[in-house]
Amino acid sequence: MFITQKHLSRRTVLKGLGATMGLPLLDAMAPAATAWAEANPRRLRLVAMEMVHGAAGSTAFGLKNNLWSPARIGPEFDLSPTSLAALGPYRDALTIVSNTDVRNAEAFAPPEIGGDHFRSAAVFLTQSHPHQTQGSDIHAGTSLDQIYAGRFGQDTPIPSMQLCIENVDQAGGCFYGYSCAYTDSISWASPTEPLPMIRDPRAVFDQLFGVGATPEARAARRRRDRSILDWVTESANQLKASLGATDRARLTDYLDDVREIERRIQKVEAFNTSGEPRELPVAPIGVPDSYDEHVKLMFDLQILAFGADITRVFAFKLSRDVSNRVFSGAGVSTGFHIISHHQDRDDRITELAKINKYHVSLIPYFLEKLKKTPDGDGTLLENSIVLYGSPMGNPNVHNHKRCPLFLAGHAGGRLKGGLHLKAVDGTPMANVMLAVLQKLGVEAESFGDSTGSFELNAASETTGPAGG
Repeated sequence: MFITQKHLSRRTVLKGLGATMGLPLLDAMAPAATAWAEANPRRLRLVAMEMVHGAAGSTAFGLKNNLWSPARIGPEFDLSPTSLAALGPYRDALTIVSNTDVRNAEAFAPPEIGGDHFRSAAVFLTQSHPHQTQGSDIHAGTSLDQIYAGRFGQDTPIPSMQLCIENVDQAGGCFYGYSCAYTDSISWASPTEPLPMIRDPRAVFDQLFGVGATPEARAARRRRDRSILDWVTESANQLKASLGATDRARLTDYLDDVREIERRIQKVEAFNTSGEPRELPVAPIGVPDSYDEHVKLMFDLQILAFGADITRVFAFKLSRDVSNRVFSGAGVSTGFHIISHHQDRDDRITELAKINKYHVSLIPYFLEKLKKTPDGDGTLLENSIVLYGSPMGNPNVHNHKRCPLFLAGHAGGRLKGGLHLKAVDGTPMANVMLAVLQKLGVEAESFGDSTGSFELNAASETTGPAGG
């Protein structure tokens, strides 16, 4: 695509009183008579999601019945019996990696036995074994998302963002001698610096768009029931007057998306302050009681951030270890943690599989938004890696073998997709994460307890370290 109009800086923003709104990629942001590929090198995005409590497919019964990963290895896999069935429409962008272990989440010494839930979150994206402490001398590792953000995050206004769905505001010691810092975050800027996670969609929205210079200013704006678009109307109209028809339409669609998400947040806040009984009475007022609604709001905020290149990196913790939330959308009335201790009963493992399937069923909503969002000469799905997994395998015995893991997206053409890859027994999940870093353009030779880089584009039935 070539354009001839006046060049618009990629860093152009809409400004208003207490508000700064980034813009989606527009044709006018490429220099005149310059091809998109030259003017806009691929900006790869990473979303790393953790789901707790492992998977039904990691049990003997689950392996036999393919409750997580498909029976066939390679490109001809069948998702229908698995918890991944909802990902069928996106199989071309899907890379399933089964049979990897997270050894660093295991107990290394007798005092650590039983503490799997309270160290696992800190292991997932660091693949490092946490130092057991309830004090301030916490130590894990630098997480995958922060390694990528350290290399490429400085190109965006916000280097990375960390989101969550469950409460993560505990302090001090949790259980089995572990600080709650290990349970409250999956993202570590350094081995001693876990990053706070944001649960409230309103807080995410305000951070993305700089709404209000202070908490007081933000509260005053909400009391006046004003939209962020009210503050940037003049700036938006001036910009539209200088754009071509295609760019005007793209900008209008983007602003409409921002307003629609803002309305949804306002609707949640209105209900949560109405005096009506809440399912989550102690949650922030911007947090929906509905798990589905909360997750989808967070997904939509990530799409806005990617589309406007506000950040390229998200860590997203979808639940909290030992959470007993009831997922009625899965058709299961037993609490999540309770059902994860299934006592090797086939019927209870099947119930856990329903919850696994329900959680994965929310991911296509995000993938479809990524697929439909233009990004240069491609789409966000083509230029992203979405990583979804758990550092736990069979939750009934708190083991960390055969852990669930899949990737979605094409990493700018570096990730083929359409594959189920089964690792050789004993392969660290860290090998896959090392390969992910490399696909994202990070020059790394090791990560966590990796023994080599996993070949993510292999066509063979089983895969180990590259060259091995």
